[in-house]
Amino acid sequence: MKRSTLLTLAVIAAVAALFFYLTTAKASTTCDVCMTFKGRTNCASAVGVTEEVAREGAQTTACGPIAAGMDESIACGRTPPASVQCHTR
Repeated sequence: MKRSTLLTLAVIAAVAALFFYLTTAKASTTCDVCMTFKGRTNCASAVGVTEEVAREGAQTTACGPIAAGMDESIACGRTPPASVQCHTR
């Protein structure tokens, strides 16, 4: 491989690692949320700076596969979760 190709790959890897670190460094709360919507159930996890942020992220992620279209996604997001478990690191 050319030296420039290796250097480019190294820079891309370094930027990706920095991005990952910066997005997760302040996240201290993890939430696991299970959603039931129109007879379908899905669970998801998310990490956030606060419990509310983590819970909302997990709820949105859990609704994705069980809601079809924007209207159902909004309705699912407004449905109370079947279960929520949050903990701080």
